[in-house]
Amino acid sequence: MQNKLLLIILDGVPLNNWTLFGNLEGWVDSGEARKWTMRSVLPSTSASCYASIHTGVAPAIHGVTGNDNVFRVDMPDVFSEARKAGRTTGAVTHSFWSEFFNRSPFDPVRDLEYDEAESATINHGRFHTMTGYNLINQTTPSDADLFATLTMLTERYGIDYGILHTCTLDSMGHRFRHDCQEMDQAIFHMDEKLAPYISRWRKAGYEVMVTADHGQNERGHHGGRGASQQDFAIYYFGEAKGAPTDTLLDQRQLAPTILQRLGAQVPETMRAQSFLSAD
Repeated sequence: MQNKLLLIILDGVPLNNWTLFGNLEGWVDSGEARKWTMRSVLPSTSASCYASIHTGVAPAIHGVTGNDNVFRVDMPDVFSEARKAGRTTGAVTHSFWSEFFNRSPFDPVRDLEYDEAESATINHGRFHTMTGYNLINQTTPSDADLFATLTMLTERYGIDYGILHTCTLDSMGHRFRHDCQEMDQAIFHMDEKLAPYISRWRKAGYEVMVTADHGQNERGHHGGRGASQQDFAIYYFGEAKGAPTDTLLDQRQLAPTILQRLGAQVPETMRAQSFLSAD
């Protein structure tokens, strides 16, 4: 089995707001996609969740306890295991992903963009830092540009596994909260910009997952326990059979599921079960 897969992380979208993604929901109705609810690890803090998404273990194990505790994670992860299987990897994400899974500290001159064919983790990286971020100045790149950049990596380098991560909706939630016109419009535009690329990636032979890293509560906060902070949707476009769609998935299931779909070995550290079949 040599599937290709793209993982799209839309940061900080609580479960209730996923119904605003009209294209994603329409594909569920047509049978082109399946949708589950997934629950994040604790703490439901961004950096902690990023590390868990790719290592398949809780923050208590990998050690990333928050956004101010960023380092090179010394554990098997999706990139490293995909590379061991001979697969080519790419990332269009916040710089934390590069620090966790390639090298730390992040040097923007060296690491904002790199193509390293012999890398043991990330072959093709395109990163951003959000330096200067606050509630007034989001400093997030255009999502349309990020989607185009990931597509460039698929078409120029033929990556087998790629991840895209954008903080736009998380930043909007912290500023405006989630039950407001500003968020409605932000999600509408995100859905509209993402949809043509999903069609393009599928035609190119990729399975696609679209999900979040965590939710947000009514005060625009996340980090602790609770459905609003931890729960979000995950959509899967592909041919694999999966768990019943009313199953509550654990975020730690993502890493072994991705590796299984890529035909890579799942390391012993990833003890959660895949939620998709191995074909």
